Amino acid sequence: MKKLVFATALAIGSLTIGTAATPIIFHDGIMEDIFLQDYKEVAVSDVPTPIIEALDADYAGATLNKAYVDEQNNYKLEVSMEDGTSMELYADAAGNWIEM
Repeated sequence: MKKLVFATALAIGSLTIGTAATPIIFHDGIMEDIFLQDYKEVAVSDVPTPIIEALDADYAGATLNKAYVDEQNNYKLEVSMEDGTSMELYADAAGNWIEM
């Protein structure tokens, strides 16, 4: 039985060798890609009008709490919904939603 557990551990360990593509941070059980942290916080009032209009149209009743922008002028939005849930949304400066 010990050999089976050891062999399984070796097999799983060998699958991860050489996969240093993107460093990953483990935080509270959630994996985050380091490159997603290149956003800088901006004032909610500085968010472009097309994004605010898209938020009102697609997420009626949502409240924009915080906004962040990256080097490509893409925005990360922290939003609270009317039912008390919160979510992160990503959009470009023209108000088009980005899937992350």
